[in-house]
Amino acid sequence: MALSETVLAAVAVSSKKTELRELQVPEIPADAGLLQVEVVGVCGTDVANYAHIQEPRILGHHVIGFVDKIGREAARRWGVKEGDRVAMEEYIPCGQCGECRRGRYRACRFTDSHLGGLRYGNTPLHVPPALWGGFAQYMYLHPNAVLHSMPLHVLPVEAALTLPLANGFEWMAIECGVSFGQTVVVQGPGQQGLACVLAAKALGARVIVAGRETSRRRLELAKAIGADEVVNVSRENLIERVSQLTSGRLADVVIDVTSSGAGPVLQSIEAVKRGGVVALAAYKHQTIADFDIDRIVAKSLSVRGLRGHSHRSVEMAVNCIASGVFPMHVLNSHNYSLHQTDAALRTAGGEGESNPLLVAVSPFENRNGPSEFAKRESTNVYRKE
Repeated sequence: MALSETVLAAVAVSSKKTELRELQVPEIPADAGLLQVEVVGVCGTDVANYAHIQEPRILGHHVIGFVDKIGREAARRWGVKEGDRVAMEEYIPCGQCGECRRGRYRACRFTDSHLGGLRYGNTPLHVPPALWGGFAQYMYLHPNAVLHSMPLHVLPVEAALTLPLANGFEWMAIECGVSFGQTVVVQGPGQQGLACVLAAKALGARVIVAGRETSRRRLELAKAIGADEVVNVSRENLIERVSQLTSGRLADVVIDVTSSGAGPVLQSIEAVKRGGVVALAAYKHQTIADFDIDRIVAKSLSVRGLRGHSHRSVEMAVNCIASGVFPMHVLNSHNYSLHQTDAALRTAGGEGESNPLLVAVSPFENRNGPSEFAKRESTNVYRKE
Protein backbone atom coordinates (compact mmCIF):
# COMPACT_ATOMS: atom_id res chain seq x y z
CA MET A 1 0.00 0.00 0.00
CA ALA A 2 1.46 3.34 -1.01
CA LEU A 3 2.00 5.86 1.76
CA SER A 4 -0.22 8.38 -0.02
CA GLU A 5 -3.22 6.09 0.26
CA THR A 6 -6.00 6.44 2.79
CA VAL A 7 -8.08 3.90 4.66
CA LEU A 8 -11.77 3.99 5.43
CA ALA A 9 -12.73 4.02 9.10
CA ALA A 10 -15.99 4.22 11.04
CA VAL A 11 -15.23 6.95 13.57
CA ALA A 12 -17.42 7.38 16.65
CA VAL A 13 -17.55 11.18 16.73
CA SER A 14 -20.02 11.66 19.58
CA SER A 15 -22.41 9.60 21.66
CA LYS A 16 -24.14 7.08 19.37
CA LYS A 17 -23.02 8.85 16.21
CA THR A 18 -20.62 7.40 13.62
CA GLU A 19 -19.02 8.99 10.58
CA LEU A 20 -17.13 7.22 7.80
CA ARG A 21 -13.82 8.99 7.33
CA GLU A 22 -10.74 8.55 5.19
CA LEU A 23 -7.60 8.48 7.29
CA GLN A 24 -3.99 8.58 6.20
CA VAL A 25 -2.03 5.35 6.10
CA PRO A 26 0.85 5.78 8.56
CA GLU A 27 4.47 5.14 7.81
CA ILE A 28 5.46 1.83 9.38
CA PRO A 29 8.73 1.86 11.34
CA ALA A 30 10.94 -1.17 11.85
CA ASP A 31 9.29 -2.15 15.13
CA ALA A 32 5.62 -1.80 14.10
CA GLY A 33 3.14 -3.04 11.51
CA LEU A 34 -0.18 -2.58 9.75
CA LEU A 35 -3.09 -5.01 10.00
CA GLN A 36 -5.74 -5.53 7.33
CA VAL A 37 -8.90 -6.05 9.39
CA GLU A 38 -10.91 -9.12 8.41
CA VAL A 39 -13.65 -9.17 11.05
CA VAL A 40 -14.45 -7.48 14.35
CA GLY A 41 -16.78 -8.81 17.02
CA VAL A 42 -18.83 -6.15 18.79
CA CYS A 43 -18.25 -6.22 22.54
CA GLY A 44 -20.43 -4.92 25.33
CA THR A 45 -17.60 -2.53 26.16
CA ASP A 46 -17.89 -1.06 22.66
CA VAL A 47 -21.61 -0.51 23.26
CA ALA A 48 -20.98 1.16 26.62
CA ASN A 49 -18.22 3.38 25.21
CA TYR A 50 -20.37 4.33 22.21
CA ALA A 51 -22.92 5.87 24.55
CA HIS A 52 -20.32 8.15 26.16
CA ILE A 53 -18.01 9.41 23.40
CA GLN A 54 -16.21 12.60 24.42
CA GLU A 55 -13.40 12.54 21.85
CA PRO A 56 -13.64 10.94 18.39
CA ARG A 57 -12.17 7.45 18.21
CA ILE A 58 -12.39 4.18 16.31
CA LEU A 59 -14.08 1.55 18.45
CA GLY A 60 -13.78 -2.23 18.06
CA HIS A 61 -11.23 -4.47 19.77
CA HIS A 62 -12.24 -8.11 19.08
CA VAL A 63 -10.10 -8.01 15.96
CA ILE A 64 -9.04 -10.69 13.48
CA GLY A 65 -6.94 -9.71 10.49
CA PHE A 66 -4.01 -10.26 8.17
CA VAL A 67 -0.59 -8.68 8.59
CA ASP A 68 -0.40 -6.23 5.69
CA LYS A 69 2.93 -4.56 6.47
CA ILE A 70 5.51 -5.45 9.06
CA GLY A 71 8.79 -3.85 10.05
CA ARG A 72 11.87 -6.07 10.13
CA GLU A 73 12.32 -5.83 13.90
CA ALA A 74 8.60 -6.41 14.56
CA ALA A 75 8.57 -9.46 12.27
CA ARG A 76 11.49 -10.96 14.17
CA ARG A 77 10.03 -10.21 17.59
CA TRP A 78 6.47 -11.36 16.85
CA GLY A 79 7.45 -14.26 14.61
CA VAL A 80 5.04 -13.24 11.85
CA LYS A 81 5.30 -12.18 8.24
CA GLU A 82 3.11 -10.29 5.78
CA GLY A 83 -0.01 -12.28 4.97
CA ASP A 84 -0.18 -14.09 8.32
CA ARG A 85 -3.59 -14.24 9.99
CA VAL A 86 -3.70 -13.14 13.61
CA ALA A 87 -6.05 -12.49 16.53
CA MET A 88 -5.39 -9.27 18.40
CA GLU A 89 -5.60 -8.55 22.09
CA GLU A 90 -6.97 -5.13 22.98
CA TYR A 91 -4.13 -4.42 25.39
CA ILE A 92 -1.07 -2.37 24.44
CA PRO A 93 1.03 -2.98 27.57
CA CYS A 94 4.45 -1.72 28.59
CA GLY A 95 5.86 -5.25 28.58
CA GLN A 96 8.18 -4.52 31.51
CA CYS A 97 6.13 -4.36 34.72
CA GLY A 98 5.47 -7.34 36.98
CA GLU A 99 1.95 -7.85 35.65
CA CYS A 100 3.18 -7.88 32.05
CA ARG A 101 5.88 -10.39 32.93
CA ARG A 102 3.13 -12.72 34.15
CA GLY A 103 1.09 -12.21 30.99
CA ARG A 104 -1.58 -10.24 32.87
CA TYR A 105 -1.53 -7.31 30.45
CA ARG A 106 -4.98 -6.15 31.58
CA ALA A 107 -3.43 -5.02 34.88
CA CYS A 108 -0.69 -2.92 33.24
CA ARG A 109 -1.35 0.75 33.95
CA PHE A 110 0.08 1.76 30.58
CA THR A 111 -2.85 0.08 28.79
CA ASP A 112 -5.50 1.47 31.12
CA SER A 113 -7.44 3.94 29.00
CA HIS A 114 -8.88 5.50 32.17
CA LEU A 115 -5.33 6.55 33.06
CA GLY A 116 -4.56 7.85 29.58
CA GLY A 117 -2.96 4.61 28.41
CA LEU A 118 -3.17 3.07 24.95
CA ARG A 119 -5.77 0.41 24.25
CA TYR A 120 -7.22 -0.80 20.98
CA GLY A 121 -10.81 0.28 20.53
CA ASN A 122 -10.65 3.09 23.08
CA THR A 123 -7.82 5.47 22.13
CA PRO A 124 -8.77 8.91 20.76
CA LEU A 125 -8.29 9.72 17.11
CA HIS A 126 -5.91 12.61 17.90
CA VAL A 127 -3.28 10.16 19.18
CA PRO A 128 -1.02 9.37 16.18
CA PRO A 129 -1.43 7.45 13.94
CA ALA A 130 -5.21 7.42 14.70
CA LEU A 131 -5.83 3.81 13.55
CA TRP A 132 -6.41 2.40 17.04
CA GLY A 133 -9.68 0.54 16.48
CA GLY A 134 -11.03 -2.42 14.55
CA PHE A 135 -13.92 -0.64 12.83
CA ALA A 136 -11.61 0.33 10.00
CA GLN A 137 -10.08 -1.30 6.96
CA TYR A 138 -6.64 -1.22 8.55
CA MET A 139 -5.30 -0.95 12.09
CA TYR A 140 -1.90 0.16 13.33
CA LEU A 141 0.21 -2.52 15.02
CA HIS A 142 1.97 -0.76 17.88
CA PRO A 143 5.42 -2.12 18.83
CA ASN A 144 3.90 -3.41 22.09
CA ALA A 145 0.82 -4.97 20.47
CA VAL A 146 -0.04 -8.52 21.55
CA LEU A 147 -1.11 -10.86 18.75
CA HIS A 148 -1.71 -14.57 18.31
CA SER A 149 -1.58 -16.74 15.20
CA MET A 150 -5.02 -17.74 13.93
CA PRO A 151 -5.32 -20.80 11.64
CA LEU A 152 -6.74 -20.09 8.19
CA HIS A 153 -9.39 -22.82 8.38
CA VAL A 154 -11.30 -21.05 11.16
CA LEU A 155 -14.36 -19.14 9.98
CA PRO A 156 -14.11 -15.37 10.56
CA VAL A 157 -17.16 -15.22 12.83
CA GLU A 158 -15.75 -18.06 14.93
CA ALA A 159 -12.35 -16.39 15.10
CA ALA A 160 -14.08 -13.22 16.32
CA LEU A 161 -15.04 -15.15 19.47
CA THR A 162 -11.40 -15.42 20.53
CA LEU A 163 -11.38 -12.72 23.21
CA PRO A 164 -14.78 -13.55 24.73
CA LEU A 165 -13.75 -17.20 24.87
CA ALA A 166 -10.38 -16.19 26.34
CA ASN A 167 -12.30 -14.52 29.16
CA GLY A 168 -14.18 -17.77 29.63
CA PHE A 169 -10.97 -19.78 29.94
CA GLU A 170 -9.38 -17.15 32.17
CA TRP A 171 -12.31 -17.19 34.55
CA MET A 172 -13.09 -20.91 34.47
CA ALA A 173 -9.67 -22.53 34.18
CA ILE A 174 -7.15 -20.06 35.56
CA GLU A 175 -9.12 -18.10 38.16
CA CYS A 176 -11.70 -20.64 39.37
CA GLY A 177 -9.73 -23.84 38.76
CA VAL A 178 -12.61 -25.71 37.11
CA SER A 179 -11.71 -29.34 36.49
CA PHE A 180 -13.17 -32.55 35.13
CA GLY A 181 -16.33 -33.74 36.86
CA GLN A 182 -17.12 -30.51 38.67
CA THR A 183 -20.47 -28.73 38.40
CA VAL A 184 -20.52 -25.14 37.20
CA VAL A 185 -23.52 -22.82 37.23
CA VAL A 186 -23.41 -19.91 34.76
CA GLN A 187 -25.86 -17.12 35.48
CA GLY A 188 -26.52 -15.11 32.32
CA PRO A 189 -26.49 -16.69 28.83
CA GLY A 190 -25.07 -13.66 27.03
CA GLN A 191 -21.87 -13.65 25.00
CA GLN A 192 -19.62 -13.92 28.07
CA GLY A 193 -21.86 -16.46 29.77
CA LEU A 194 -21.83 -18.73 26.74
CA ALA A 195 -18.05 -18.33 26.55
CA CYS A 196 -17.91 -19.65 30.10
CA VAL A 197 -20.10 -22.57 29.04
CA LEU A 198 -17.69 -23.44 26.24
CA ALA A 199 -14.63 -23.16 28.48
CA ALA A 200 -16.17 -25.18 31.31
CA LYS A 201 -17.26 -27.94 28.91
CA ALA A 202 -13.80 -28.02 27.35
CA LEU A 203 -12.43 -28.56 30.87
CA GLY A 204 -14.79 -31.50 31.41
CA ALA A 205 -17.28 -29.89 33.79
CA ARG A 206 -21.01 -30.38 34.05
CA VAL A 207 -22.63 -27.03 33.22
CA ILE A 208 -25.97 -25.57 34.28
CA VAL A 209 -26.99 -22.27 32.66
CA ALA A 210 -29.54 -19.92 34.22
CA GLY A 211 -31.42 -17.15 32.45
CA ARG A 212 -34.73 -15.35 32.33
CA GLU A 213 -37.63 -15.85 29.92
CA THR A 214 -36.34 -12.94 27.84
CA SER A 215 -33.18 -15.00 27.23
CA ARG A 216 -34.99 -18.17 26.17
CA ARG A 217 -33.32 -18.25 22.74
CA ARG A 218 -29.92 -17.89 24.38
CA LEU A 219 -30.73 -20.72 26.76
CA GLU A 220 -31.45 -22.84 23.69
CA LEU A 221 -28.09 -21.84 22.26
CA ALA A 222 -26.44 -22.83 25.54
CA LYS A 223 -27.83 -26.34 25.07
CA ALA A 224 -26.68 -26.35 21.44
CA ILE A 225 -23.06 -25.67 22.41
CA GLY A 226 -22.95 -28.25 25.19
CA ALA A 227 -24.67 -27.05 28.38
CA ASP A 228 -26.00 -30.04 30.29
CA GLU A 229 -29.01 -28.28 31.80
CA VAL A 230 -30.69 -24.88 31.53
CA VAL A 231 -32.87 -23.19 34.14
CA ASN A 232 -35.43 -20.56 33.21
CA VAL A 233 -35.42 -18.51 36.42
CA SER A 234 -38.65 -16.77 35.38
CA ARG A 235 -40.37 -20.14 35.85
CA GLU A 236 -38.13 -22.13 38.19
CA ASN A 237 -36.36 -21.55 41.49
CA LEU A 238 -32.64 -21.65 40.71
CA ILE A 239 -31.49 -22.89 44.13
CA GLU A 240 -34.06 -25.69 44.23
CA ARG A 241 -33.26 -26.74 40.67
CA VAL A 242 -29.49 -26.80 41.23
CA SER A 243 -29.99 -28.80 44.42
CA GLN A 244 -32.19 -31.26 42.53
CA LEU A 245 -29.74 -31.63 39.65
CA THR A 246 -26.80 -32.22 42.00
CA SER A 247 -28.60 -34.48 44.52
CA GLY A 248 -28.22 -31.78 47.14
CA ARG A 249 -24.47 -31.24 46.69
CA LEU A 250 -24.89 -27.85 44.93
CA ALA A 251 -22.33 -26.41 42.53
CA ASP A 252 -18.56 -26.29 42.81
CA VAL A 253 -18.41 -22.96 40.99
CA VAL A 254 -21.08 -20.35 40.29
CA ILE A 255 -20.31 -17.39 38.05
CA ASP A 256 -22.57 -14.37 37.65
CA VAL A 257 -22.24 -12.52 34.33
CA THR A 258 -25.64 -10.87 34.45
CA SER A 259 -26.44 -7.17 34.56
CA SER A 260 -29.67 -7.70 36.48
CA GLY A 261 -28.81 -6.36 39.90
CA ALA A 262 -28.20 -7.95 43.28
CA GLY A 263 -30.46 -10.99 42.95
CA PRO A 264 -28.04 -13.19 40.96
CA VAL A 265 -25.21 -12.36 43.39
CA LEU A 266 -27.21 -13.57 46.36
CA GLN A 267 -28.40 -16.61 44.41
CA SER A 268 -24.80 -17.46 43.55
CA ILE A 269 -23.92 -17.63 47.23
CA GLU A 270 -26.83 -19.98 47.89
CA ALA A 271 -26.30 -22.19 44.81
CA VAL A 272 -22.65 -23.00 45.58
CA LYS A 273 -21.51 -25.74 47.93
CA ARG A 274 -19.52 -25.23 51.12
CA GLY A 275 -15.94 -24.40 50.20
CA GLY A 276 -16.99 -23.52 46.65
CA VAL A 277 -16.14 -20.55 44.45
CA VAL A 278 -18.42 -17.63 43.61
CA ALA A 279 -17.18 -15.56 40.66
CA LEU A 280 -18.56 -12.10 39.88
CA ALA A 281 -17.73 -10.93 36.35
CA ALA A 282 -20.22 -8.16 35.61
CA TYR A 283 -20.54 -4.65 36.99
CA LYS A 284 -23.84 -3.98 38.77
CA HIS A 285 -23.40 -0.22 39.27
CA GLN A 286 -25.23 -0.50 42.59
CA THR A 287 -24.76 -1.65 46.14
CA ILE A 288 -26.46 -4.64 47.78
CA ALA A 289 -28.63 -3.63 50.72
CA ASP A 290 -28.58 -5.78 53.89
CA PHE A 291 -25.93 -8.08 52.47
CA ASP A 292 -25.27 -10.95 54.91
CA ILE A 293 -21.50 -11.36 54.82
CA ASP A 294 -21.79 -14.16 57.39
CA ARG A 295 -23.11 -16.51 54.67
CA ILE A 296 -19.70 -16.33 52.99
CA VAL A 297 -17.92 -17.07 56.26
CA ALA A 298 -20.34 -19.84 57.25
CA LYS A 299 -19.93 -21.61 53.90
CA SER A 300 -16.14 -20.96 53.68
CA LEU A 301 -16.57 -19.51 50.21
CA SER A 302 -14.01 -18.00 47.89
CA VAL A 303 -15.44 -14.93 46.16
CA ARG A 304 -13.59 -13.59 43.13
CA GLY A 305 -14.08 -10.44 41.09
CA LEU A 306 -13.05 -11.21 37.51
CA ARG A 307 -12.42 -9.32 34.29
CA GLY A 308 -10.33 -9.69 31.17
CA HIS A 309 -7.91 -12.34 29.99
CA SER A 310 -4.22 -13.23 29.95
CA HIS A 311 -1.83 -14.33 27.22
CA ARG A 312 -2.27 -17.94 28.30
CA SER A 313 -6.08 -17.86 28.17
CA VAL A 314 -6.07 -16.33 24.67
CA GLU A 315 -3.88 -19.19 23.50
CA MET A 316 -6.32 -21.63 25.09
CA ALA A 317 -9.19 -19.94 23.25
CA VAL A 318 -7.43 -20.05 19.87
CA ASN A 319 -6.66 -23.76 20.30
CA CYS A 320 -10.24 -24.50 21.34
CA ILE A 321 -11.74 -22.65 18.37
CA ALA A 322 -9.29 -24.22 15.93
CA SER A 323 -10.14 -27.72 17.20
CA GLY A 324 -13.64 -27.50 15.73
CA VAL A 325 -15.09 -29.49 18.65
CA PHE A 326 -17.79 -26.93 19.38
CA PRO A 327 -20.26 -25.49 16.80
CA MET A 328 -19.31 -21.91 17.60
CA HIS A 329 -20.77 -20.52 14.40
CA VAL A 330 -24.26 -20.92 15.86
CA LEU A 331 -23.47 -18.01 18.19
CA ASN A 332 -23.08 -15.58 15.28
CA SER A 333 -26.35 -13.64 15.11
CA HIS A 334 -25.71 -10.58 12.91
CA ASN A 335 -23.14 -9.51 10.31
CA TYR A 336 -22.60 -5.93 9.13
CA SER A 337 -20.37 -4.06 6.72
CA LEU A 338 -18.16 -1.13 7.75
CA HIS A 339 -20.70 1.51 6.70
CA GLN A 340 -23.24 -0.23 8.96
CA THR A 341 -21.10 0.09 12.09
CA ASP A 342 -23.63 2.30 13.83
CA ALA A 343 -26.34 -0.32 13.21
CA ALA A 344 -24.01 -3.05 14.50
CA LEU A 345 -23.37 -1.17 17.75
CA ARG A 346 -27.05 -0.42 18.23
CA THR A 347 -28.04 -4.04 17.57
CA ALA A 348 -25.45 -5.30 20.05
CA GLY A 349 -26.85 -2.83 22.56
CA GLY A 350 -30.43 -4.02 22.13
CA GLU A 351 -31.58 -1.00 20.10
CA GLY A 352 -31.47 -2.53 16.60
CA GLU A 353 -32.30 -5.93 15.18
CA SER A 354 -33.69 -8.53 17.56
CA ASN A 355 -31.92 -11.31 19.46
CA PRO A 356 -28.31 -10.14 19.23
CA LEU A 357 -25.46 -12.33 20.45
CA LEU A 358 -22.25 -12.29 18.43
CA VAL A 359 -22.56 -9.23 16.23
CA ALA A 360 -19.74 -8.87 13.71
CA VAL A 361 -18.46 -6.15 11.39
CA SER A 362 -16.48 -7.01 8.25
CA PRO A 363 -14.65 -3.96 6.79
CA PHE A 364 -14.04 -5.81 3.52
CA GLU A 365 -17.48 -7.18 2.68
CA ASN A 366 -16.39 -9.61 -0.05
CA ARG A 367 -13.72 -11.41 1.97
CA ASN A 368 -15.23 -14.55 3.58
CA GLY A 369 -18.64 -12.88 3.57
CA PRO A 370 -21.99 -14.38 4.56
CA SER A 371 -22.12 -16.54 1.43
CA GLU A 372 -19.01 -18.32 2.68
CA PHE A 373 -20.50 -18.82 6.14
CA ALA A 374 -23.55 -20.47 4.59
CA LYS A 375 -21.38 -23.08 2.87
CA ARG A 376 -20.31 -24.58 6.17
CA GLU A 377 -22.36 -27.55 7.33
CA SER A 378 -24.50 -26.38 10.23
CA THR A 379 -25.22 -28.43 13.33
CA ASN A 380 -26.84 -27.78 16.67
CA VAL A 381 -25.19 -30.75 18.30
CA TYR A 382 -22.20 -30.48 20.66
CA ARG A 383 -19.55 -32.72 19.21
CA LYS A 384 -17.93 -34.73 22.00
CA GLU A 385 -15.24 -36.59 20.12
